[in-house]
Amino acid sequence: MESIDTWKLVSLSSLPPPVLVALGLALALGVGLAAWGVRRETSALRRWLMWSLRALAAIAALFFLLEPGVRRLQVARVKNRVAVLVDRSASMSFPVAPRGPTRSQAVADALKALAPQFEALKDRYAFEVVGFDPELSPVSVEQLASQSPPGSRTDLFSALRAVKAQDSSGARKLAGVIVFSDGADNVDLAQGLVGHARSTVESFGVPISTVAVGQGGLADLSVDSVKVDDFAFVRNSITAEAEVHARGFKGQQVTVVLRREGQVVATRPVQFETDDDTVPVTFTFTPDQTGRFVYTVSVPVFPEEAVAENNTRSFALKVIRDRVRVLLVAGRPSWDERAIRGILKQDANVELVSFYILRTTGDQVKADDKDLSLIPFPRNEIFQEKLATFDLVIVLNFSHDDPGTSLAMFQRDIEAYVNNGGAMAYLGGDRSFGEAPASPTPFDAILPVTTAGPADPAPFVARLTPDGQRHPVTMLASGSASTESAWAALPPVQGLNLTRPRPGAVVLLDHPFATVDGKNAPLLVIQEIGRGRSLALMSDATWSWSLGAHAQGSPTRSYERFWNNAIRWLVRDPDLTTLSIAADPPSVEPGRPVVGVVVARQPDYQPAAGASVHVELVRADDGQLVAEQQVVAGADGTVRVEFPTVPAGAYKLSAKATLGERALGESSDAVAVRAVGPELSDVRVNAPLLAEIARASHGAFFEAPGFSVGDVPLAEPPLVEVGRSKDQPLWDRWYWLTVLVLVAGLEWSVRRRFGYV
Repeated sequence: MESIDTWKLVSLSSLPPPVLVALGLALALGVGLAAWGVRRETSALRRWLMWSLRALAAIAALFFLLEPGVRRLQVARVKNRVAVLVDRSASMSFPVAPRGPTRSQAVADALKALAPQFEALKDRYAFEVVGFDPELSPVSVEQLASQSPPGSRTDLFSALRAVKAQDSSGARKLAGVIVFSDGADNVDLAQGLVGHARSTVESFGVPISTVAVGQGGLADLSVDSVKVDDFAFVRNSITAEAEVHARGFKGQQVTVVLRREGQVVATRPVQFETDDDTVPVTFTFTPDQTGRFVYTVSVPVFPEEAVAENNTRSFALKVIRDRVRVLLVAGRPSWDERAIRGILKQDANVELVSFYILRTTGDQVKADDKDLSLIPFPRNEIFQEKLATFDLVIVLNFSHDDPGTSLAMFQRDIEAYVNNGGAMAYLGGDRSFGEAPASPTPFDAILPVTTAGPADPAPFVARLTPDGQRHPVTMLASGSASTESAWAALPPVQGLNLTRPRPGAVVLLDHPFATVDGKNAPLLVIQEIGRGRSLALMSDATWSWSLGAHAQGSPTRSYERFWNNAIRWLVRDPDLTTLSIAADPPSVEPGRPVVGVVVARQPDYQPAAGASVHVELVRADDGQLVAEQQVVAGADGTVRVEFPTVPAGAYKLSAKATLGERALGESSDAVAVRAVGPELSDVRVNAPLLAEIARASHGAFFEAPGFSVGDVPLAEPPLVEVGRSKDQPLWDRWYWLTVLVLVAGLEWSVRRRFGYV
């Protein structure tokens, strides 16, 4: 503190303030009455003379009432605090200019240059240099010059509020704030100084001076944002809109690419008209499979760019089903076709397109084809143009011996459809599984069975296999025992096609006594085919299951439940799995861990407590294993898995679970780890925001770190009394009393001379 001798005028009167106020009012009243008494005086000079003398007399009387004096004081000026805030967010690692030092290094150089000026003002101000990221912490010039700024976001508003909070609790008062930053705020001030933020800065109480660190001229190409819905419907178009920002690429054209886990979905060329140009790019695409997938929008990386990591932006998209779109193709009308079509038409979640052959090219008709009401089977339109629009294709007792209806020419299209994620259900009959003259069928490569001989027409009651007792397709009741009883209660099936399962196929129902290769002949077989699924039902007489249930008045509706289960499994309904894994969240910021939440259930869908879960994190584009963990599910069948420090990219979380010797299944989900967060996605210097903060708080704005502290507005430190004070009266001088007597006597004489006394 700096000691200073000073003085001030004080009243030494012993009268209490109310008495002094009353006497002052009385004197004022006397002056007023005097003015009122001479209001009729015709001479203005006389009026003003009498008024003036009465006023002087009143002032002289008031002087003696107040007893003025001089108080001599010894005071000191308290040192105030100046907060020097330095932005420590990651964007301060960008260069100030092309091939120049970083912004953080530029601040270090500026503070070195300002150190003598800070020293010169040390008796009045304490300059405290702190970094914010956004939390406040002391930082030295050496740290600024040698350490990379760690902050993941720029939050100027939080830093200012923290400084203000310290001011209310600290001993030293805040005299001002000096902020060194590039202004690239991406939190509260991302949209500018508006609303509550503006009112807070305007009422801050001390000036906030801002210093813009960085210049224009940096070349950079970035994908600033991607706007897309959180989910999409499979086989329905969805639009994603990306904003590509280019600095220093005037007149150049680049290609923007949209990829799904490494596979190119679409490309768009864009051209930039100015050196600082933002171009919206729209991608419209149609997801062809349900699940969560990682999409990435990217632009090329050029050598002269300030930062390359912001040239890509990934997002996770969940693809769900709107309605299950089913194609039913029957070789001829039958009871089985009628029963299945009735179930599908009654289901509000199913959109059904059905065809069945009523006549072939060999049938004899007297009318011309153009006169027939029957339409030709639209094979080309369905199996070449529209096949990918269906979630499930059901083929029932279909023959390929007629060239007019055969699907043999579409074998490659059908195989590609299933391998790329489609679903196929192939049902038996006297034209299926090698029963028709033209065999094998064009579906052989995607069916879970192969032909093993002529059909066995003997009726039989379907029997659940051990796999069928646990599988959701054949789960007609809760628990394996109840499900087995439900299947045993169904009416007999009138014969089946003899087949043998392929390697990897799963037999869910079989014949109780007919055999193939020494094993019970399969009735219902399923298999994973590429990315799709396939089901084979070796009979066209399962419709009797529904008749038996209705005849007995059964409320279980086992036939409808079976087909509902089968469709849900074929189209990969996520609710029909005993194991699921979900990324939480599906899009991960840089530096944050990848987290997966696994839910394991037993075949009866009870929590699989204590299940052993193996989780793998693999790259989605090439399948390379990145990390893996072995964990145990909790009492509720749930377990949380965390993978820290995962590089940027698109990943798949895959889980397998077992409970004892029983496998609970597999599941996967997608997760996107972003290359950069909002902090490093933009290299600009937001000088207008910094200038607005300074203007709103009555501070100063500097376009570069080179400035003088003398130009920074700071609040003056307050004065406090630190020594003795001494009062010296001024009113007890003889000449003041002489003035009072002379003025009062002169006023009395003048009033008498003019006839007012």
